[in-house]
This record gives sequence, structure tokens and C-alpha cells, in this order.
Amino acid sequence: MSDHHTYKKIEMVGSSKTSIENAIENALAECHKTIKNMDWFEVTETRGHIVDGAVGHYQVTLKIGFKIASS
Repeated sequence: MSDHHTYKKIEMVGSSKTSIENAIENALAECHKTIKNMDWFEVTETRGHIVDGAVGHYQVTLKIGFKIASS
């Protein structure tokens, strides 16, 4: 085992009709299907879509960090 870790960072966008938290969870759940060793996330943008004067859905941009397996 190495005495250091190397990470890669990707950017994803999650959405939800119910909440910002659910948009984050949706993005992480989808990434988990193909990305291994996810370790942390950072919310970089929050926005939404307006329908008839109300929130139609929330959209959150995340940077997700995952450890390179061999590091």
C-alpha cells in the first residue's frame, strides 16, 4: 500500500423535483453505478427551473472526487 493517495475529480449535474439534497443524492447514486472509490463531493452551482411561478426542479452541479485504485 502506498503512503499517499491520488484523486481524480469529475463534474456532474444532478436534478430533482423535490429538493437540492435529493438532486445531490441522485447525482451520487448515478455515479456510483460506474465510478469506484468515490470519496468526497463539492457543490459548485445551484440553480433551478421555474414552471408557472414555482420551482419545477432543482439542479446542482457537483465535483466528485474519487481515489485512483492503485494509489
